[in-house]
Amino acid sequence: MSTDTTTKDSTEYTRALLTTAEPRRRRTDRIMAGLIWSAFALAMIPLVSLLWTVLFSGAGRMSVDFLQYSMRGIFGGDPSGGIYHAIMGTLIITGCATLISVPIGILVAIYLVEYGRGPLARAVTFFVDVMTGIPSIVAGLFAVSLFTIFFGPGARFGLIGAVALSVLMIPVVVRSCEEMLKLVPNELREASYALGVPKWLTIVRIVLRTSVAGLTTSVLLAVARVIGETAPLLVAVGVTDSINFDPSEGRMMTLPVFIYRQYSQGQAPCREDQVNCVADIALQNAWGAALTLIAIVMILNIAGRLVNRWFAPKTR
Repeated sequence: MSTDTTTKDSTEYTRALLTTAEPRRRRTDRIMAGLIWSAFALAMIPLVSLLWTVLFSGAGRMSVDFLQYSMRGIFGGDPSGGIYHAIMGTLIITGCATLISVPIGILVAIYLVEYGRGPLARAVTFFVDVMTGIPSIVAGLFAVSLFTIFFGPGARFGLIGAVALSVLMIPVVVRSCEEMLKLVPNELREASYALGVPKWLTIVRIVLRTSVAGLTTSVLLAVARVIGETAPLLVAVGVTDSINFDPSEGRMMTLPVFIYRQYSQGQAPCREDQVNCVADIALQNAWGAALTLIAIVMILNIAGRLVNRWFAPKTR
């Protein structure tokens, strides 16, 4: 009886030692938790402030007319213009850049993960890292210089902007897709090889299918990263107030360039007898376009989350 009592007391004493924290450790834990929450709140302040400012300043300009009309024939403080031409230009140019960047980026990532050995793989990795830090204006100048060789000076159209954005997108796609491909367990590859499946077919049927959720998310994040670029598009595509759906001919407007142009115009001169004149309409247009751009990026991120959830490997 005494032995059982001693064992029980020893067990309770051990449990108390394991579950009861010392006062010093408890204070340290609370201090660190407070520092972490303070850092989180400090990081959220500029984000919440930015979203609130854009929402507060741009919500008043949002309307159906603002989203479905262009700025063609709009001058001064006329409030009847819209951003439809800028929205379509942004979607077309970004879509063309995605068509250029995604195949190249995924193929390079496959090479680095599945085949890359020796000095060539190290050189590719080095140049991808270098391209990651290229200023966006340099990408725009490169695209303009490249197309000037074939079309002469003064050429400005959507494909030039798409090439400029693809220069910025490719290293992001390569790096993110490379990490996604590395997450595929080697056991899946080895099991496929053991069944006599060729390596290229293993990559297509096993590796890519397993990592399709991560690859899709990586591509959407790369698109969200370049869709707000202003400098390369201002250099490569130019500006226009008209709607242009052809990326191979004529200048196109994009939302970032539209925001910059409207903001730089400042106040419009309005006479006292002008009824249909808003002095700060350019600033309102800029804020409305900024809110639209943020909404597009948010939609892309939500789409990436949904794709990741739909195509993620099922654990049950």
